[in-house]
Amino acid sequence: MVKKCSIKELLDNGNFFINKKVLVEGWIRSFRYSIFISLNDGSTIKNLQIILSRTLEKKIIKKITIGSSIQVLGIITKSIGKKQNIELQSLDIKIYGYTDPCIIHKSILQPKKHSLEKLREQSHLRFKTNIFGCIMRIRHHLAFGIHKYFHEHGFFYLHTPIITTLNCEGTGEMFQVTTLKKGTKDFFKRKTYLSVSGQLEAETAALGLGKVYTFGPVFRAENSNTSRHLSEFWMIEPEISFYHLEENINLAEDFLKVIVKYILDNSIEDLSFLNEYLKRWSKKKTNSLMERLEIVLKYPFQRISYTEAIKILNQEEKKQNIKFFHSIIWGMDLQSEHEQYLVNKYFKIPVVIFDYPSCIKAFYMRINNDGKTVKAMDILFPEIGEVIGGSQREERYEMLLQRIKDTNTDKNKLWWYLDTRLFGSVPHSGFGLGFDRLVQFVTGMSNIRDVIPYPRTPDNAKF
Repeated sequence: MVKKCSIKELLDNGNFFINKKVLVEGWIRSFRYSIFISLNDGSTIKNLQIILSRTLEKKIIKKITIGSSIQVLGIITKSIGKKQNIELQSLDIKIYGYTDPCIIHKSILQPKKHSLEKLREQSHLRFKTNIFGCIMRIRHHLAFGIHKYFHEHGFFYLHTPIITTLNCEGTGEMFQVTTLKKGTKDFFKRKTYLSVSGQLEAETAALGLGKVYTFGPVFRAENSNTSRHLSEFWMIEPEISFYHLEENINLAEDFLKVIVKYILDNSIEDLSFLNEYLKRWSKKKTNSLMERLEIVLKYPFQRISYTEAIKILNQEEKKQNIKFFHSIIWGMDLQSEHEQYLVNKYFKIPVVIFDYPSCIKAFYMRINNDGKTVKAMDILFPEIGEVIGGSQREERYEMLLQRIKDTNTDKNKLWWYLDTRLFGSVPHSGFGLGFDRLVQFVTGMSNIRDVIPYPRTPDNAKF
């Protein structure tokens, strides 16, 4: 029986398949001298070279065009060329889908360089390009590595609702969910929205299961058209009972290091391709992709309080004669320019900032003994800034109730959340990781719209 193989399987185990008959399928990347086909099936960045039989009928050769899909039966042989170790000597070819050369020249699949903006215009075809194929395979391995990490550390995967009645953070715009016209009773008999976070629901589960995590889509209706924001994106949110802030930070740092190591071990070919792409086309002169990832693994993350961060920024502004666009005042929310300076210029390694002013943080974060700050933390990465935000949650009923009042949050919608503080409440912590931003960091892409299959942003839901 003839074995059907992926191109990755063949290239990874070339010597095993020498002189064996195999069946492969894929899309034609190039066709040279009417005899050499470069075939790719999406399983790897590399192509398999196919040598056409000289007895092949002319009517079949005419249908062998860039972009066409084919099935090839042949024998694997050692290649005499320098660019590949093995090649497939074809015995028979079947054409699945013919691509007219006149059409291919109007698409992003024509063999020439296209801008990433151009690729987004044909998002349905991006998966067939080298760069987007690399990004999507890396995205897969990152997601798989994340599930693997939490499973091995005793976490339970929780599916939290996408439809909610409350904004977890208490700020920002949300997408309302409705089936009826204004003024009539709605499907759920109350106003509902697409969720911005599964954290509050995850907390209730952690207070019974100990360790849980969510991994799903969330939505924010903010009119932000930056290279770091999406309207629909994916979040990972672990919640752990009996965890204090320092333990939460330790978990987050270990988690990030393990995931980066996992991707270096499992996506080196795709990372190498992206590394060369960025060196060739990037306008910014920064560390190579590999160097950036190695920095995460090599050094312990720098940990400083929010108050220390403000002090450093003020000192640097005077010492280095820097003028930040946003003034540096204790109690302000750190802006991207401040975060980037700390992580890229001052420490040059990932930075953890903790103990933020309570006035700029959400109601559920635990108040410190000073009464002014909360047990919150953010982790900043080179080039992209904040990648993780987390906190120790307020487990004390009266303190939580007061914070809800102070932030003008509707306590009636949170009765169930408050209820958990009356039935064996414990210290607990958690954090949120923007998955797409992590993919952006790992792949080196400057725009977050290039790391998600179909980006949803203001004025853009084309596909």
